[in-house]
Amino acid sequence: MIEILKILFCMPFLLYSCYSDLKARRVSNKVWKYMLASGSVFVLYELAMGGVPHLKALLISGIIVFVIVYILFQFGAFGGGDAKGLIVLSILLPTYPVFRLGGEFYPLLGLPPIGLFTFTVLGNALLLTIIVPLGMFCYNLLHFSPEMLKKPLYMFIGYRTAISSLKYKEHLGLLEKFEMNEAGELKRSFARAGLNFDANLKPELEEYVKKGLIGNEVWVTPGLPFMLSITAGFVAAVVFGDLLFYIIMRLMLE
Repeated sequence: MIEILKILFCMPFLLYSCYSDLKARRVSNKVWKYMLASGSVFVLYELAMGGVPHLKALLISGIIVFVIVYILFQFGAFGGGDAKGLIVLSILLPTYPVFRLGGEFYPLLGLPPIGLFTFTVLGNALLLTIIVPLGMFCYNLLHFSPEMLKKPLYMFIGYRTAISSLKYKEHLGLLEKFEMNEAGELKRSFARAGLNFDANLKPELEEYVKKGLIGNEVWVTPGLPFMLSITAGFVAAVVFGDLLFYIIMRLMLE
């Protein structure tokens, strides 16, 4: 019963973090502070009931998840708010929630070999994020133009948009970096992290268009809120289990 209560407790915080991430591409630290403070009731209860074994599980979950998300954060895989949310989940749910509801045992695919729930949440989130490039590619096919053939790989991570419309769009980054060399030639290169066109390059882009150095459209990439993937990974972990492990095992057995 307590497993279901903890899951229901976490959902409003995760849903609000999704809303905040979508709206402002950031999640306030207060969300995770309130979640941890109010959720400490579950932690204290389980420590009182589980004793030393639960304390060990709590320490293992917290330390392993902290190390993993810290490394991924340093590599720029996601933001600080995402990392803090995962750490709080590792404390509130140090062991995998297994429960029975409506005659079914959850997770439906069985308990993963690695019993770290937050680790499974992260794995599911990363797996579900793979859908985004496929969706982006399909979007580009529906809005196809011959210009896309010059940068076909960009079709998986961005789309083309008119420079004049950039001021009306938020949370976008440029996929292309423009530099003028000494010979007066404009060189294009891939901007791995996505450049902030509002602060850096929009005036220059408009000037390049006026001079006929570039066309009216540029490649941009949307700033995708990872909290959506984490929340979807959380729900998938609760209902189904470790999706990545299940897919790998099915491929190996076929």
